[in-house]
Amino acid sequence: MRAELADLLRLLQLERIERDLFRGESRDIGSPQVFGGQVLGQALTAAHHTVEGRRVHSLHAYFLRRGDVNAPIVYEVDRSRDGHSFSSRRVVAIQHGEQIFHMAASFQAEEAGIEHQIAAPDVPPPDALPDLRSVIADHAGSLPPAALRLLKRDTPFEFRPVEPIDYRAPRTEAPVQHVWCRSTEPLPPDEHLHRCLLGYVSDYHLIGTALRPHGLSIASPGLVIASIDHAMWFHRPVRIDDWLLYAMDSPSASGMRALARGSVYSRDGRLVASTAQEGLIRLLPPKA
Repeated sequence: MRAELADLLRLLQLERIERDLFRGESRDIGSPQVFGGQVLGQALTAAHHTVEGRRVHSLHAYFLRRGDVNAPIVYEVDRSRDGHSFSSRRVVAIQHGEQIFHMAASFQAEEAGIEHQIAAPDVPPPDALPDLRSVIADHAGSLPPAALRLLKRDTPFEFRPVEPIDYRAPRTEAPVQHVWCRSTEPLPPDEHLHRCLLGYVSDYHLIGTALRPHGLSIASPGLVIASIDHAMWFHRPVRIDDWLLYAMDSPSASGMRALARGSVYSRDGRLVASTAQEGLIRLLPPKA
């Protein structure tokens, strides 16, 4: 297994230090703080360790403070309720004695019921699109060092964007984006693991969708972006080691905040999950 994916799987294997208390490590992926998807994935793992026979179907989380990549994170789980079909959990992530993140998650016993979904977008298949790594390599010579450090790092996932990305000179585009993604290698058939990894990867590209109408990219000078909150709903079983289409749009930006929404489809068109995120987008004045 590739080192990046194996390391991510280790990050999700939390140390249990008490009945409902867990500890996780962090990794520097090139951003100024702990990657939000890592904290979300670890918090979901902590909650899962307190539930039996039920799968997560929704979560709602807030990012409160920047996480320190050089220190462990402690996850405290509150067993809010165990009902006949549903279990509710609240998870608080603590670092240096302060809350950096909290999340509410709901788990459900498997039940059959009515079904419908909206159709998947008609986009080119992943095999017909360039890998994002090749796009980054083409732009590497003209990117600022901080952006290059973030973009050039190997990740546990492959990304193939449908819409062309130009980090150097982004054009003004509609606030819509489609990205195919999957893990770099096959994984065990563990539904909980695949949902945690989907939670991890769902933090990619959402805020970037809200930058498109303004001719900005994550490499734009003076740009500060951060996740404020994140919500997910899991509709159907998912395999993160097969291609998933992340279809995103951003209906609004105001007050230095932008809302982005996402729908995650399997390659055969099943809607497996939905996401929503509000992010901070702040443009700093140029330095003298």
